[in-house]
Amino acid sequence: MKLARFTHSGKTSIGKVVGDTIIDLSSVPGVGSSMSQLIGDLPHLRPALEAATEPALPLGAVHLETPVNDPQKFLAIGMNYRKHAEEARAAGIPIPTSQFWFNKQVSCLNGPYDPVEKPDVSEKVDYEIELGVVIGKRCRHVNREEARGVIAGYLIVNDVSARDWQHRSPTFTLGKSFDTHGPVGPWLTTDDEIADPLQLEMRLTVNGEERQRSSTADMIYDIYDQIAYLSTVMTLMPGDILATGTPAGVGAAMNIFLKPGDVMHLSIDGLGHIENRVVSTSEIAAAF
Repeated sequence: MKLARFTHSGKTSIGKVVGDTIIDLSSVPGVGSSMSQLIGDLPHLRPALEAATEPALPLGAVHLETPVNDPQKFLAIGMNYRKHAEEARAAGIPIPTSQFWFNKQVSCLNGPYDPVEKPDVSEKVDYEIELGVVIGKRCRHVNREEARGVIAGYLIVNDVSARDWQHRSPTFTLGKSFDTHGPVGPWLTTDDEIADPLQLEMRLTVNGEERQRSSTADMIYDIYDQIAYLSTVMTLMPGDILATGTPAGVGAAMNIFLKPGDVMHLSIDGLGHIENRVVSTSEIAAAF
């Protein structure tokens, strides 16, 4: 299934994407407004969700929202693709010798087609395409061999980064957490629809120019290693989002950064695409 949050006629609901339509699941017993809660209840709710066929709306008639709007955690791993690590090394950035995790504050979550702010206080805003893994059940001390069993599904993450702010803080958190700097989507594709999440092609363009193209096979620590490592430290909860690393081709490696008017288009095999236009702080302010 492809589970989404959408707004139509001023109401935001949870739906199921089927082809070029979205089926409103609001009337299914147990489906509320929390995607994280639905994810936690998915084994119980799945038969009713799969059986729902109406009401159906044209996908083009709704506004897709952040698929998971209420995760407890939004975590990301740094320099986890071999070629990206090489370009970082060439730029004089030390390469971690173990998994390197940081927080993206959940307040930065953004819709799959919503604008991304280029803050006035940053001159080095960058893009990063990443495979997002969404946790499906409360878990701790997960073995690598069991890790796929705790995954609800996948989505695309644009780990937008204010590089100048990122490098002011050893934790990266501030530079990774500006409002709007966490577009995800376009929907949550459940795990059963993806044959092998370690063999997915990913591609990012800026204004139609290809900047990143790779495969999730290039990860240094794959998603199962990541879940085992993180769950050694903390309890993972339904709806938690893990951004699993970006491949080579980031703007920082070329000293080319985003500016208002730029359009980022991100796609991953089997997951669809998201697209975000960069806007100025004044444009964002005007929308409030």
